[in-house]
Amino acid sequence: MSKSLKRVSQALIDAGLDCQPLEMGAETRTAQQAAEAAGCHLDQIAKSIIFVGLTSGRAILFLTAGGNQVDADKASAAAGEALGRADAAIVRDQTGFAIGGVSPVGHLSPIRAFLDPRLREFDQIWAAAGTPRHIFPVSPSDLLRITGATVADFTV
Repeated sequence: MSKSLKRVSQALIDAGLDCQPLEMGAETRTAQQAAEAAGCHLDQIAKSIIFVGLTSGRAILFLTAGGNQVDADKASAAAGEALGRADAAIVRDQTGFAIGGVSPVGHLSPIRAFLDPRLREFDQIWAAAGTPRHIFPVSPSDLLRITGATVADFTV
């Protein structure tokens, strides 16, 4: 088991959740791939999009429904600072994950997070579990609780 997958599994246990990451038969790097693997609606995939605060230099997590796109201006307004695209090095250094497997939980250090309201329209959603082949099922309310995310309108 990879270090990333172990961190996610432990974070779920520590949060009191009875859900285990599942290894899919195909890659789940994209929301479409994850939805196909999970057999769910595209918007039931909680995409982890990382931006970097241009003032703070800190990674900021935007959890968005699989079919939605982040609007940079709205995301900046929600974060309270101008945002830039986080490169692979920033993502790896601040979250401990590689792009394509960024989980909403199990980060190396605390991260500010925002949640797309569209995700709350489902009973169950799926999120990356730290690798390009692992995802986990979770209720939107549990995801909101364990990430400490703020619900905000930041999509197109």
